[in-house]
Amino acid sequence: MEYLLVKWVHIISSTILFGTGIGSAFYMFMANRHGQVSDVYFAPRHVVFADWVFTSPAVVIQLVTGLWLVELAGYEYSDSWVVWALILYFFIGICWLPVVWIQLKMRDYARDANQGNTCLPKAYWKLDKWWIILGSIAFPAVVIIFYLMVFKPDQFL
Repeated sequence: MEYLLVKWVHIISSTILFGTGIGSAFYMFMANRHGQVSDVYFAPRHVVFADWVFTSPAVVIQLVTGLWLVELAGYEYSDSWVVWALILYFFIGICWLPVVWIQLKMRDYARDANQGNTCLPKAYWKLDKWWIILGSIAFPAVVIIFYLMVFKPDQFL
C-alpha cells in the first residue's frame, strides 16, 4: 500500500510539473510572439506565480518520492536508469533556476513597459531568447526521464 501511495503522489506531481511547465511555456511563448505589451505582461506575471505555487513544490516532491520509490521497489541507486534520471533531473534544475530569474526580469520589464505605455526594451528580447534556449534544452530531458521511469532500461547510453 505504501508503494502505491508514493507512486500515486509521484505520478500526480510529475503531471503537475509537466503540465504547468508546458502550459506556462506555451502561453508565455505565444504572448511574446504576439508582442502586445499588456499580453506580454500578463504571461510572465502568471508564469512566475505558477512556478512558485505548482512547479517548485512538484520539483521537490518528484525528488523525494522518486528516491523513496527506488527504495521501496528494491532498485539500486547505481542502476543505469536511476543514475541517468538523477543526472537529467539535476541538469533540468540547472536550466530551470536561471529561467526563474529570467522570468522575474521579463515580468519586471513587461510591467514597466505596460505602466509606461512604452515598447519592451531590447533586454527583454535577449532574455526571451535565453528563456527559449534553456527551455528547449530542458524539455527533451523531461521526456527522457518519463521514458526512464516507464521502461527502466538495464542500460541507457
